[in-house]
Amino acid sequence: MLRSVILAAARSSRIERLVATTPATRAVVDRFVAGTTVDDALRVTRALVADGLTVTLDHLGEDTLSAEHAAAARDEYLGLLSALADAGLTPAAEVSVKLSALGQRFDEKLARDLAAEICAAAQRAGTTVTLDMEDHTTTDSTLDILAELRRDVPTTGVAVQAYLRRTEADCRELSGPGSRVRLCKGAYAEPESVAYQSRLEVDKSYVRCLNLLMAGEGYPMLATHDPRLIAIGQERAKWYDRAPDEFEFQMLYGVRPAEQRRLVAEGYTVRVYVPYGTQWYGYLMRRLAERPANLAFFLRALRSRR
Repeated sequence: MLRSVILAAARSSRIERLVATTPATRAVVDRFVAGTTVDDALRVTRALVADGLTVTLDHLGEDTLSAEHAAAARDEYLGLLSALADAGLTPAAEVSVKLSALGQRFDEKLARDLAAEICAAAQRAGTTVTLDMEDHTTTDSTLDILAELRRDVPTTGVAVQAYLRRTEADCRELSGPGSRVRLCKGAYAEPESVAYQSRLEVDKSYVRCLNLLMAGEGYPMLATHDPRLIAIGQERAKWYDRAPDEFEFQMLYGVRPAEQRRLVAEGYTVRVYVPYGTQWYGYLMRRLAERPANLAFFLRALRSRR
């Protein structure tokens, strides 16, 4: 219920204005978002890479409604990739792309073509692209576009969401040689007909999917902050004789940074998902919906408003 309320608040322009204009909440935003510009993204990336972490950068922007805005999102990524290469931050830093930002909801061909340009630019920059997964209505479209992109750039990765009932089958299809797959729990409000609703069901699905990816021939990217799932990932990697460079853990910027560094110290690859851009509000609200501790931190900041 609380999660649904927070996700509903993500669509409230009034609450967005409150968050944006309250000085006390700036620390909350800064905790989870690198900033609004490419320079901000580079600054945070340099610091993380210096600590032995790898990075995936997401320019925040969803539900693009015009071809002009979609092209602008493409241009942002092309500039970001060029800047990362010039700064010597590739291949440690890659990029994550939401196809909705490239016009997926109104023109799939446009989204595919723009994504292909980004993937080609990433290849030239010596790094990779991972396609983010959004609500369940876009899953088939995203996987179809992925298949087309991989014809030219096989290293293109994709996220899958364990709370969707279909994801176990998707993992079987995506576990082939060289396939880069980010396994996360999922952060969108979905109906029971397509998604598991309880935490236990989602966790069980996550483990089933994890096993399929570890047993396959691809490159699993385990996106979780849950200590139990991290431990299971470590155990399953040993069971399937995967070396530390044959899979990775992924965590969000600002969430459990000490754990990120602990895993790096133990020899694991840890990739930090770093968002930046002016459209940070929806992203922030989904992060709050995922973890009650994040919400408590946020509410304390609001209560301290002067």
